Amino acid sequence: MHDSPERYGVVTRLLHWSMAVLVLLQFAKFLERLEGEGGPVVAAIAGWHTSIGTLLLVLVVVRIAWAFMQRRRRPVNVPELAIFVAAGHVALYVALLALPILGLLIMFGGGYGHEAFGIGLFPPGEEVRWAQVWGSLHSPLAWLLLVAVVVHVLIALYHHLVRKDGVLRRML
Repeated sequence: MHDSPERYGVVTRLLHWSMAVLVLLQFAKFLERLEGEGGPVVAAIAGWHTSIGTLLLVLVVVRIAWAFMQRRRRPVNVPELAIFVAAGHVALYVALLALPILGLLIMFGGGYGHEAFGIGLFPPGEEVRWAQVWGSLHSPLAWLLLVAVVVHVLIALYHHLVRKDGVLRRML
């Protein structure tokens, strides 16, 4: 259950992979925008965008708290790369935390109200200009997250296929 110097524990791995799938599903909203309707599957997934985003917000808070509690048990990074690994993980966590908050600001700022999985979180209301301004950062940050995720995957594959140092296996 807990992390160890050799491998991430089941909680860390479950949080990592469930969030990875949910983040990928979030990009169905981009496909919908790029292709109009994007087909029934994309339209169905895109319809869940705000609910999934809310779930991701909860999961990233849990994940950050769990990572903090596990910080002394976690697998050790390659010493010469440790600063880059830490910076990359902080950037991913910041983006994963900021994106759903900015998404909520879009809903709040536009006066739309918000519900997640059918549960009302805040009712429709008046437009709030400051929330709209901050919310406008949601899409650009999402594109940056996509780039960061691609880089993250490529680095994991590099470690697995080139360095053969077991980094990827620690998360499987």
